Amino acid sequence: MNATTGLPTAQVHLVAAGPGDPGLLTVCAVDRLHRAEVIVTDPECEALARAHARAEAEVVVAVDEDGQVADHVDRVRLVIDPAGLGRAVVRLMAGDPVLDGSLALEAGALAEAGITYDIAPGVSTVTGSAAYAGFALTGGRAREVRVVDAHDPEVEWAGLADPHATVVVLDGAERALDICRLLVLGGRDPRTPVAITRNSTTVDQRSILSTLADVASAIKAAKGEVGPGVLVVGEVVGQCQQLAWFENKPLFGWRVLVPRTKEQAGSLSEQLRSYGAVPVEVPTISVEPPRTPQQMERAVHGLVSGRYQWVAFTSANAVRAVKERFDQYGLDSRAFAGLKVAAVGEQTAAALRAFGIVPDLVPSGEQSSAGLLEEFPGYDAAFDPIDRVFLPRADIATETLAAGLAELGWEVDDVTAYRTVRAAPPAAEIREAIKGGGFDAVLFTSSSTVRNLVGIAGKPHSSTVVACIGPQTAKTAEENGLRVDVLPETPSVAALAAALAGHGEALRRHAIEHGETAWRPGRRRGGSRRKAT
Repeated sequence: MNATTGLPTAQVHLVAAGPGDPGLLTVCAVDRLHRAEVIVTDPECEALARAHARAEAEVVVAVDEDGQVADHVDRVRLVIDPAGLGRAVVRLMAGDPVLDGSLALEAGALAEAGITYDIAPGVSTVTGSAAYAGFALTGGRAREVRVVDAHDPEVEWAGLADPHATVVVLDGAERALDICRLLVLGGRDPRTPVAITRNSTTVDQRSILSTLADVASAIKAAKGEVGPGVLVVGEVVGQCQQLAWFENKPLFGWRVLVPRTKEQAGSLSEQLRSYGAVPVEVPTISVEPPRTPQQMERAVHGLVSGRYQWVAFTSANAVRAVKERFDQYGLDSRAFAGLKVAAVGEQTAAALRAFGIVPDLVPSGEQSSAGLLEEFPGYDAAFDPIDRVFLPRADIATETLAAGLAELGWEVDDVTAYRTVRAAPPAAEIREAIKGGGFDAVLFTSSSTVRNLVGIAGKPHSSTVVACIGPQTAKTAEENGLRVDVLPETPSVAALAAALAGHGEALRRHAIEHGETAWRPGRRRGGSRRKAT
């Protein structure tokens, strides 16, 4: 065991990334990446490597001086050099290196160099692509699986005509027409089902389902569907009618613009991914400290000295602002002992729990200042020893909550905890996508995100579905010339993502009923957005 990293004593760890979905990385692979001192990664896995690497780890992309993918000799050299210095090295390999033979080449070179290694195999391209397309590889009449390489000149296609065999052709998408013709000539039934799955297990996955006889017309009808892919021939492909799940997600393949601060976008983006979407986070607000810190300093001192009965948080940013001030003073969540804490909604409550504070009050209904006021208790001198509430908030926040608390009998210290300023404009390609219909949907979580996005990037294209978290945000969107398509019944981030998913599912079903193959709004740039029913 390496005393520094805690890794096993092997000098190099050969790790397979899997077929594409970053969530399919194995537990073993994640552990190896997290402990590595050096990660040598294929270019297509760089983001995955950086996502799991320690901050101090060195990530080396295996390319040559011209930026092209390095050959296996150069890749091995990038591994051997740091391993020879005693550093813990992970070699992160794209796809399924056990299946394509690249692992054997690199492992053999390491063995020749006297470098010890171990292997963390990943999810196979063969099983992964089939599972994500929606079928098993055996069952019914299919009793065996034959895996071949489309570019192997030694393949005897006539020998693959057995109706009891499922034929998996690696990299077979581009040669699908020729291969299907050869299989029919070899005696395979022309009615045999065929699946061509490109970019499998990723949000760019697209499957073409047909038969050996009709594959030419199916490929023609799916014009524009390009990319590397696997060809599967066999009765099992018919299971797609019942088992397809990945490409049937309600927002599958949608590019969704999330205009929030980077810190706030995480949970919403994760929800969108669960519905099959590709979230693109564009900060529209920059959070900065207040211009004069004295007010916050006095409030924090009062919080510690027992000045308040309640602390009411209206945003995760307010929680962070207070935590940062606590960190400066060497304080932690124990300073909240004896205080009652309110959070305006679940996102704010989650930020408090991460701080080590369990809120006493979170609105069960509308998650807004109005919803918090409906459930906030009035001051009662018989039960409340202190009549004061600490309200840390943004400089641009309205005074609705402070005024409402005062009406309930509380004295309110309304304190500017942070300032919100408009963020810098996004990159030119993002601005072009926003105005040109490159996004299928945009989610607005506050009026300020509407105003700031329009201010730094322009109005979203008319084909883009606009979803707003609540009535006030929707009103601001309409005032800025946008048509609101989605408005959840409950003003929360989770409800907003779910409402968009429901809208997407309605569009998908409408398209299927009318024989259309594409239901992403971004592909309907010639006209107005179709309303879901």
